[in-house]
Amino acid sequence: MTMLKPLVHKCATTLAAALCLATSAEAQEACSSYTVQHGDSLGSIAQSAYGSFDYQMIFNANRNALGSNPNAVEPGTVLQIPCADGSIAGMERAQAVIKREEAKQEERDIPEVYNPPIKFLGGNDWKPFMDETLKGGGMMVRLSSTALKRGDNDRDHIMSYIDDWGAHLTTLLTNGAFDVAIGWTPPPDCTKRDLLDEAALYRCDELVFSLPIYETVTSYWSRTDSKYADVKTWSDYAGAVICRPEGWSTFDLTLEGLVDPVVTWKFMPNASDCIKAAVDGDVDMVSLDLESALGAIEEVPGSADVLQPNSNLSKVEPLNWVMHKNNPRAAQYIELLNAGLTEMRESGEWYAIISDSIAEYNQFGS
Repeated sequence: MTMLKPLVHKCATTLAAALCLATSAEAQEACSSYTVQHGDSLGSIAQSAYGSFDYQMIFNANRNALGSNPNAVEPGTVLQIPCADGSIAGMERAQAVIKREEAKQEERDIPEVYNPPIKFLGGNDWKPFMDETLKGGGMMVRLSSTALKRGDNDRDHIMSYIDDWGAHLTTLLTNGAFDVAIGWTPPPDCTKRDLLDEAALYRCDELVFSLPIYETVTSYWSRTDSKYADVKTWSDYAGAVICRPEGWSTFDLTLEGLVDPVVTWKFMPNASDCIKAAVDGDVDMVSLDLESALGAIEEVPGSADVLQPNSNLSKVEPLNWVMHKNNPRAAQYIELLNAGLTEMRESGEWYAIISDSIAEYNQFGS
């Protein structure tokens, strides 16, 4: 699981404002298409279009054209630049897609066989992705509940919010209190066991993961005056002190060989603590998903003046449904959810729900 922050951020400080202007000569505008030029990065394109480093929406809209390192986007690639609410110019609006797919579901002839409701597990304060105060419980919950009604399924569910995230995988799934936890990252390669920590090995050995519900971009932040700013290879981080919030996975970097004693890992209570530590020079690099980093920077005064993301290196990390292997229905439920998710992606409903959730959050705020 990765805690995320709002999807729209503004350039509010001197350095951030300067970075907003550091784009290619051709203007990149929201609600349009754009052909990538030499020297562009997704971050610079987002700065021009939205006044922010936050290119997660651009990534979402162009996933098929982008690889595992969004910073390596090739010149000549044509990108769709979403509007501020996540919609794409010239395409069917999110609400229309959602209504169409709901109407199709009503017309399906699905046998009326009783099945117990699937017990979903999530938590609060993960806006716009998951929170009881949001429409439908937030983007991830809406995607989850909708998947149960697609792919020739018609299943009921119970959604519970427990804010002790650390207990989700190790206690609440294990003891059978819940069936499915929402929004967790699987280890990328369980065969490299010597590079995985205890938490990663637990996920490999004890849990079953679905297809990705959503993919987040992980970014790497350092002081602009640091020797680690804009390094070009993972090995260039050797000797660095790296911060990540407590309980978050480190798969993205440990599989690149960035383990003790090559680097020193420091874990802090939350993203803002890591950002402050980087500002103060107590750590050399902060590894965070893009939105959490930008949200934390907004919370730490002066951080935007001295921190920057690495413009050469980034990673894509999936957020999945996960079940414990001791659940006798694990294979059945994962197959059901995957089938629903696949139909949603093919129909456009997956992106429509994401756009609608972003629009709602941006309209009403936290």
